Amino acid sequence: MLPRGRLSLGGLFPWSAGVFFLLLRSAEGRQAAFSTSCARCSKNRRLRQKRIISERKLTRYFVDHRKVRVVGGHGGEGGHSFHSEPRKVFGGPDGGNGGDGGHVILKADQQMKSLSSILPFYQGFHGERGGNKNCYGANGAYVYVKVPVGTLVKEDGEVVADLTRHGEEYVAAYGGAGGKGNRFFLSNENRAPTIFTPGEPGQERVLHLELKTTAHAGLVGFPNAGKSSLLRVLSRAKPAVAAYPFTTLNPHVGIVHYQDYEQVAVADIPGLIKGAHQNRGLGMAFLRHIERCRFLLYVVDLSVSQPWIQLQDLKYELEQYKKGLSERPCVVVGNKIDLAQSKVNLPLLKEQTDERVIALSALTGDNLEELLLHLRELYDTYVKTEQSRGQSPVKW
Repeated sequence: MLPRGRLSLGGLFPWSAGVFFLLLRSAEGRQAAFSTSCARCSKNRRLRQKRIISERKLTRYFVDHRKVRVVGGHGGEGGHSFHSEPRKVFGGPDGGNGGDGGHVILKADQQMKSLSSILPFYQGFHGERGGNKNCYGANGAYVYVKVPVGTLVKEDGEVVADLTRHGEEYVAAYGGAGGKGNRFFLSNENRAPTIFTPGEPGQERVLHLELKTTAHAGLVGFPNAGKSSLLRVLSRAKPAVAAYPFTTLNPHVGIVHYQDYEQVAVADIPGLIKGAHQNRGLGMAFLRHIERCRFLLYVVDLSVSQPWIQLQDLKYELEQYKKGLSERPCVVVGNKIDLAQSKVNLPLLKEQTDERVIALSALTGDNLEELLLHLRELYDTYVKTEQSRGQSPVKW
């Protein structure tokens, strides 16, 4: 017999009558959160959308240079022991060698877009000490550091590695060799050696990592030329767009998809000004991102007076930064053709330059198809050139 106020359900645990009443009322007053019998009654679980990060906050997340100290793992020391077994005298030395220390390896990964997650210090795991019965110590595990594709590794100002392919690896610091156990020193002259060697320390280096954005095409232009607006209509990238200069503070990469499943990567480089090669404006901090681009898209504002002057200044800045950079395959994109002054300057621009000029409007989308077709032509030419040299082209 249960005490007063208690309720038993089929011989299960006793429940308080008040608690059972509240459970019934709560079940009647609300719908089930999910159902395993009917899909219409199940809870609608939508995927959470990616949080939109402003350009100012993105500046804190995007890092294109890092100083890292890497140290390989210490080798384990050799074992020092003698074999001991009943009814067996003078078993001899049986100390095994120590394990090798682990390496620190840089590995290029397409999922990484910035060096912001790189720590200032990495060290490989240490090797274990050699054991008795001629047991070798375990080797230390390797430490893999994921870096973005296009990372340049420098030491004392010299380039030691260039990770331009997904999955490419570079051993930044080798682990130390394991020590020798006393079994290693057994000889006819010394039948009971007592000496053993400690493990060697791992390699220690200070490296400088620099990220150069790897893309097929690069949008180069002065501030407010419409590069970010053009990238938004060409791809699904969402760089910041505003009516003031230097809206884009970090490079953005957008992917242009074609019907045959080919993908062309287009990089939006922050705006350049006169004297950028002398570190003016945003300076050389982002000029190095143009080095990886296989062909260039010069974006000029057709609404300004003498837009061909912008084109000449852009080529001059690129040539001063690196010789031959302005001679890469290119096309001139005349933006803001929807304005009246742009239609007047368009024929004048074509007379002043020998490159192909494509006039369009990133705001209204006028003549955007011509740019997409020519962009594919530049990409196909790049692929054929790389294949003729026996190299594999960069794929996204």
